[in-house]
Amino acid sequence: MAFALVKIHFVSQTSIVPITLDEIVEETREMPGDMVAELIDRILLARHGGVEPSVASAWKTEADRRIAEIESGEVKGVPLEESLGRARKIAGL
Repeated sequence: MAFALVKIHFVSQTSIVPITLDEIVEETREMPGDMVAELIDRILLARHGGVEPSVASAWKTEADRRIAEIESGEVKGVPLEESLGRARKIAGL
């Protein structure tokens, strides 16, 4: 059984209450999407460190280029369901 520990502070005492990973995931269902995204970013940053500035800059340049291609009509986007269907076919699912 995997669990995390959460400290609960009372006026006169501190107790440690175990919380399972399933409970953490369930708690995130109640959170706004941007808060969940920030939580994920913080966990990744804490576990793996930050993204090198040169890598972040290269990804931003690439994302900007792709957005410009779509907005100009040079490239046509593929609907999510269609691209997922393609991926499932390739994976044999």
